[in-house]
Amino acid sequence: MILRRTRQEEINKVVKIIDEAKETLKKNNINQWQNGYPNEEVILRDIENNESYVLEHNGVVIGTTALSFNGEKTYDKIYEGKWLYNGSYAVIHRIAVTNVDGLKGIGTEILKKSEKICMSKGIKNIRVDTHKDNKSMQGLLLKNNYKYCGVIYLKDGSKRIAFEKEVK
Repeated sequence: MILRRTRQEEINKVVKIIDEAKETLKKNNINQWQNGYPNEEVILRDIENNESYVLEHNGVVIGTTALSFNGEKTYDKIYEGKWLYNGSYAVIHRIAVTNVDGLKGIGTEILKKSEKICMSKGIKNIRVDTHKDNKSMQGLLLKNNYKYCGVIYLKDGSKRIAFEKEVK
């Protein structure tokens, strides 16, 4: 499996994977990604900013994420806890995977490969947030040694729980 930057012509593949994830969240009564976000416009902006990545297996796109090195304004203030590290950090957003028979660990693969990209850029800290009800994402993060740090609030006031990891 390889994690690489998304090409513009792959926008429909990425949107399809995200739409599948939206449906899964909805079925599990998780009020995340249920208001039209993320959408094609967001993904196009990620591609233009060189922040959109896809996980490819045997030539097939099976996962997506956004990986940014530009900080995150909503991470400036953290409540009910604190960030583990000060200084430069990467941000992982919008992890989504497709359902592939017989393939497990796609989310872990996205995280591990994102961590390698960070290390190659000299970035040792990664931050990520998720909805309080998104137990599968929380489980993925904890399984991959991300530490719970506290609560952040999105621009619209939505509460998210925040995690951070020092990559080595």
